[in-house]
Amino acid sequence: MSRARKQAVPQCELRSPGQAEAYPTWDDFRILTSAIRVYRGMRFAKLMLALASVAVAQDQPAYTFGTTVVELSALEGRVYFLKAGTQKLPNFSHMRPAGAIYTTMLNVWPQQFSEGFPNISDRFEWFGIAYSGRFWIEDGGDYRFSLLSDDGAKLKIDDRLVIDNDGVHGAIATSAAATLSRGMHRITVDYFQGPRFTVALVLAVAHPGSPWRLFNTSEFKPPSDPTQWEEGKISAIKPQTIGIK
Repeated sequence: MSRARKQAVPQCELRSPGQAEAYPTWDDFRILTSAIRVYRGMRFAKLMLALASVAVAQDQPAYTFGTTVVELSALEGRVYFLKAGTQKLPNFSHMRPAGAIYTTMLNVWPQQFSEGFPNISDRFEWFGIAYSGRFWIEDGGDYRFSLLSDDGAKLKIDDRLVIDNDGVHGAIATSAAATLSRGMHRITVDYFQGPRFTVALVLAVAHPGSPWRLFNTSEFKPPSDPTQWEEGKISAIKPQTIGIK
């Protein structure tokens, strides 16, 4: 941390019990709140830099929500049309999809979006996508996940909510950790785009003892022999970072 950055963090005076004004004042609360915002901002910036380095290092192709080409090992994304003014993720199970797209990774960095979905619709705002699929964990342990979205998104693993990044907002990243056992796991990512034009949807993962990388279903394939498959379990879900606008 640079000297200039240190000076930017407000200091909160600590009083001993015998001193006057032993109870916190409103100024104390404002100073503490400001310090917390600076700290959270630094953690968020660190996470964003890590994810950005992942994208550069892996030299990914053009960012898309997916294509209509069916791929069995990929995530299937069902596209839905939403009512204008939608403020949070709807219950997609009660809606009829307009079509389906497929992708092995969610790698849509903050960008302008106006092309719609080829072969499905030219809709570029007020839409939702419900991604679902399965992935295999060979080495059980503590895994970290990060979900960057604009607007809202949620990550569930084995029907358990891991990350809640819902609502109408700019690009925000939220991360969490969970313990995954060896075996097959179910994954869903629900996403919606509100008003035009900026979108974002990036899912990253960090293996135990490894740096962040884009979550890619091609890297989490089960053994070729189905008799070796087993159901995986998730536990100890812990939110780690709350992103800020």
